[in-house]
Amino acid sequence: QVQLVESGGGLVQAGGSLRRSCAASGRTFSRYAVGWFRQAPGKEREFLAAVSRGGGGSQDYADSVKGRVTISRDNAKNTVYLQMNSLQSEDPAVYYCAADPLFHTIVVATTDNDHDPDVWGQGTLVTVSL
Repeated sequence: QVQLVESGGGLVQAGGSLRRSCAASGRTFSRYAVGWFRQAPGKEREFLAAVSRGGGGSQDYADSVKGRVTISRDNAKNTVYLQMNSLQSEDPAVYYCAADPLFHTIVVATTDNDHDPDVWGQGTLVTVSL
């Protein structure tokens, strides 16, 4: 089973961009569907984006962030990336990456099968400065 380690800056100026990396251990990373989530204080965990297993040819985005979020993967580096632009006051939260080997995408796992990803990153608090 892979282990996920997140990295990237946690403080972003309002209107700025966030880029986070999720680096995985293991030799079977390409077989994992990967997604990004966030959870703000007092709120439920929110799905942000997902990239399909394998080459990552399919991406899914939450409606709330569609158009300003990009997810991608580089299996040669065992890394999945999250790019979010135009950060605003509603975006501060703990951001998590997560992976699952059983489904083509995290969306299929969570939405269609009520199956949370098997592996999670440590989570990183992202704040937005005014």
